[in-house]
Amino acid sequence: MRIALSGASGLIGGRLAAALRARGDEVIELSRSGKNGAVRWDPLSEPAPAAALAGDAVIHLAGESIAQRWTTAAREAIRASRTVGTANLLAGIEAAQPRPRVLLSANAVGYYGNRGDEPLTESSAAGEDWLASVCVDWEQAAMAATPLGLRVCVLRTGVVLDRTGGALAMMLPPFRLGVGGPVAGGRQYVSWIHGDDLVGLYVAALEDERFAGPLNAVAPAPVRNAEFAKALGRALHRPAVAPVPAVALHLLYGAMAAIVTDSQNVVAERALALGFNFAYPAVELALRDALSRG
Repeated sequence: MRIALSGASGLIGGRLAAALRARGDEVIELSRSGKNGAVRWDPLSEPAPAAALAGDAVIHLAGESIAQRWTTAAREAIRASRTVGTANLLAGIEAAQPRPRVLLSANAVGYYGNRGDEPLTESSAAGEDWLASVCVDWEQAAMAATPLGLRVCVLRTGVVLDRTGGALAMMLPPFRLGVGGPVAGGRQYVSWIHGDDLVGLYVAALEDERFAGPLNAVAPAPVRNAEFAKALGRALHRPAVAPVPAVALHLLYGAMAAIVTDSQNVVAERALALGFNFAYPAVELALRDALSRG
């Protein structure tokens, strides 16, 4: 397959590009710099280059990081990178010859907002907070490719277990020092997924026409934050009993602390119904493997 990929330099993009090339696909990377063989594209200022998108599929991962203080400027950049960037991607897709048949777009479980213990499937309503509104707008922007004749699948992704980046990399220093532990009481749910399983879901969604619309890209067994902390401590052979109060996180990160204090009990309903086989269904096994990677 000939696949255009935005966000290839990110946490998942690099792994996904390598996996696609390993199976013989041609991957055309899109980046702002255009370095290292990538095609230059500024998502905020211009349509994506149609020639780069011509082919079989487009995978859209690019977006401003939410792991920063949510100042007014940061909020604007986060939303624009997802809405304007995706609209400009679709402008390029519309002009591409041949037009790709599939669009896979990233999203996040932040779509659901803070929902306590409520099991959340793909049919659950969106949340009402700011991050949920960004996720809703991003998803709607991607689904606008459907009238162009594309099969669209939006992967609402949980916490990705990868030691090289993302939430897990941020957790490792205090846990390695033996001062990690449950956050904000520890009762909130963490919906997580091993990086290999996330890549596997993208590959499955490329190949299988049943993958369309929203898909919860999470492992089958979400856990409470306290259980996650204990599993991480065991994987590192460190204690995990030092509680981190919510007020401390809000002082450090402001509103962005909601990423770890909110609860989302997200269920992998459609992935399991479609027969996807998770290589890492249990959090402790997933953490041990993720931490063993170089």
